[in-house]
Amino acid sequence: MGTMNTQDLSIFKQQALLWATQFEVCCCLDSNQYSDPYSKYDFLLAAGAQHQITESAGLAFNGLRDFYEQHPGWMFGMLGHDLKNELEELNSAHPDQLQFPDVFFFVPQFLIAVKDGLPTIITGPEELLNTISNIKLPPASAGIIPVILSKMDKDSYLEKVEKLRKSISLGDIYEVTFCQEFFAEQAAINPYQVYQNLKDVSPTPFSGFFKLTDKYILSASPERFLCKRKNQLFSQPIKGTAKRSSDPEEDEKIRLGLLNSTKEQAENVMIVDLVRNDLTKSAVKGSVKVEELFGIYTFPQVHQMISTISCTVDPLIHPVEALKNTFPVGSMTGAPKVRAMELIEETECSRRGIYSGSFGYFEPDGDFDFNVVIRSILYNESSKYLSFQVGGAITYASSAEAEYEECLLKASAIVKTLKGR
Repeated sequence: MGTMNTQDLSIFKQQALLWATQFEVCCCLDSNQYSDPYSKYDFLLAAGAQHQITESAGLAFNGLRDFYEQHPGWMFGMLGHDLKNELEELNSAHPDQLQFPDVFFFVPQFLIAVKDGLPTIITGPEELLNTISNIKLPPASAGIIPVILSKMDKDSYLEKVEKLRKSISLGDIYEVTFCQEFFAEQAAINPYQVYQNLKDVSPTPFSGFFKLTDKYILSASPERFLCKRKNQLFSQPIKGTAKRSSDPEEDEKIRLGLLNSTKEQAENVMIVDLVRNDLTKSAVKGSVKVEELFGIYTFPQVHQMISTISCTVDPLIHPVEALKNTFPVGSMTGAPKVRAMELIEETECSRRGIYSGSFGYFEPDGDFDFNVVIRSILYNESSKYLSFQVGGAITYASSAEAEYEECLLKASAIVKTLKGR
């Protein structure tokens, strides 16, 4: 099968994912044709588990490292936010409605990659490409999505933001990422179709679909958590959001407004410093550097401010250790990190679980790439519980009202998807 045009490739990717959903476990990562200097693949699809590991916070990273050593090669998996409880003296007391594990990784039976419009089989029989391209796509049906409710009403959201601003004014923290959950009960969705709809509404560079038996992550993530390329690590935190306008002139004004906003720059630079600090734990001394500060990137719903920080990896640092050293995701916690996480637990109403965690892959040569689980629909098919969370960085300069609006803006693609537009 040679290089495909965009239309054919889009259909092939849908067919491939549909084929993969027949397995108990599958993971799909799709860059949606965004060009990115650190990406190696446009699309990866891993299906079926030859070997797998499930761990809970406690000794999860050690377990993952042992698993990595026993199965050198390709590995796909997820890391939940609550691994913070293993790394620091923290806990998570909110009820867990979704039941995702803290760590789950698998060695795939089948692995398909697309690079430069060319699908290839990395693991599996060559005729698999023909099997997939003969699959008939079903008529679109997203299933039954009941009313979406909020765990926190607007007044209590505003009140909590004011409480966090008070902690900042007392010098307790500088910044904290505060999130709220929207959910639906008795949701009987078709995860494959909902993911396709989400990608149509909001194609993003770190989007993905993860199925673990009855649990699904349907992600339109715009954010890379961490990747390793040869002896370099790269992290690309997002801090700074502005809505798009359908009027090109107005849209450009909004983009420039974000670029020059001292408030958004202050939010971004605090997280850049936090990530620089996290990377020093894995870096050759003096090698941490900021590759790009305050880059503005445009997505269908929003403009985002993204910075890129890199380092040279100390050769003694294991790839799993490099992930552990930067976990949990800096842009989703705050600064200082531990105190911010304590305040998150005190003020938020929901357990984060896999939300604000990460999923991605390791390659045979030790390279890896992991996203941040944001702008994602989480679904437990057995309990019919559907959830998505949104948040924003609270600094002293934050307006509670504006932060609330930003949350709704970030949720807009998901709401649009679930309401069938």
